[in-house]
Amino acid sequence: MLKPGAVLKMPTLGVRVEIRRTGAETGGELVEFDVVGRARGFLAQPHVHPGQSERHEVIEGGMRLVVGRRSTLLRPGETAEVPPGVRHRQLPAGDGPGRVRVQVRPAGRSEAFLARLATIDAAGAFARSGYPRPLAAAGLVLDFGDVGHAAFPPPAVQRALAGAVMWTSSREYAFLDEWHVAAPREAVFAALADARSYPLWWRPVYIEADADGEPAVGAVSRQHFKGRLPYHLRTRTRITRFEPPRAITAEVEGDLRGRGAWTLAEALGGGTHVSFQWTVNADRPLLRMLTPLLRPAFRWNHEWAIARAMEGLEPYARRLASEPPAQRAA
Repeated sequence: MLKPGAVLKMPTLGVRVEIRRTGAETGGELVEFDVVGRARGFLAQPHVHPGQSERHEVIEGGMRLVVGRRSTLLRPGETAEVPPGVRHRQLPAGDGPGRVRVQVRPAGRSEAFLARLATIDAAGAFARSGYPRPLAAAGLVLDFGDVGHAAFPPPAVQRALAGAVMWTSSREYAFLDEWHVAAPREAVFAALADARSYPLWWRPVYIEADADGEPAVGAVSRQHFKGRLPYHLRTRTRITRFEPPRAITAEVEGDLRGRGAWTLAEALGGGTHVSFQWTVNADRPLLRMLTPLLRPAFRWNHEWAIARAMEGLEPYARRLASEPPAQRAA
């Protein structure tokens, strides 16, 4: 759950989103956020919000709001509202970055949608054009069609195409998990970055883990883990993105092949918002063969494993935060 003051970075889309008021804070009446930058790609396409209105107020720069066939140039201090179910798009105007304050009524699941966009961006699932890659796009259609959808083709066709993409990617598993950890972001990052610590707090999932050295770009670690289903997995990971204390991405090979991305944001009032995107293919022959039949069981297995992470990460990170620096390094 996002909190006021949270910042969601979406550099591939050309913006960052600053949360001002949340649905929890307003009793579900609205969510308010500032979009800062120059929106491009996915954010600038014509789209529809089936059950929500949008109010736009330009704070800095300019924005061209196209509602149906009518185009309006908004300058600082000017506002416009888009009713539910109406096709529209927002385009940057003028030079340089802008700041547009947006209110969405009712709040609905808008915050979860924005958080998903930031997670997809952090995981590299947006192409350079600013549009999501097929699997990420299919996930957005299937998970957030009630929040918003492209103006064309019709929603039913979009859902059918998204389902087809998921089916043709039947050996791929894409999971997104988010939760709040009542511990400082630096300590949470330290726990997640060092794979050698996983058997200490992510139990009983992780059985063994070792690494060639301290976490950094290029560092390699090896894992042996299991879930509730009767099989063990062994993987090798290499860190490809390391930005303390905000983001870690690693490429995975072995019995699973793909990518894992952790994104951490400070939560207003303390603690850390943790987002984990896990996109992998099952490379073990038996897993590949059974994937179409057992996908629900594999998802249940993943959810069980993530629940164990939620249980163990917070107390471990809080202990790390309470230790003197010298002891923590040891």
